[in-house]
Amino acid sequence: MRVLEYQTRRVPVNDIFAILSFVKTFSYVAWTQALLATLGSLFMSRFLHFPPCELCWYQRALMFPLVVVIAVGILRKDKNMPFYALPLSIGGLIVASYHNLLYYGLIPETISPCTIGASCTQKQLELFGFVTIPLLSFISFAIITFCMVLVLKKKTK
Repeated sequence: MRVLEYQTRRVPVNDIFAILSFVKTFSYVAWTQALLATLGSLFMSRFLHFPPCELCWYQRALMFPLVVVIAVGILRKDKNMPFYALPLSIGGLIVASYHNLLYYGLIPETISPCTIGASCTQKQLELFGFVTIPLLSFISFAIITFCMVLVLKKKTK
């Protein structure tokens, strides 16, 4: 069996290919999620004419660069890509969490940053009675963060 030196330990060649395939798969899942979230956000504002609230703008500012950051990381096969993507996705996850707490009334609207323009609690879209725009954003950031953590953990093993 052929064996390669990999980070000061001996790893069978087949294991290396399994690790690379795992990392590549979850990187593509994260990129696809970022792209779909970006296109969905643009579609809702440009074609459905839903005005984004202030928290939505913050989430967009954290989501849109993820498409490029993850794509460049994949193309360059950059092993440090999760270190570039995680700060954006975790920041978006925090903002989306706060937005959901506001939207569902768990935080009073009086402490909302949405004072100019659209309200952060305005119901613009509710699929199946519970799937909202803030929830979609939260799910997107959670999937991207989860994938980047998996990629990071697999690369450190």
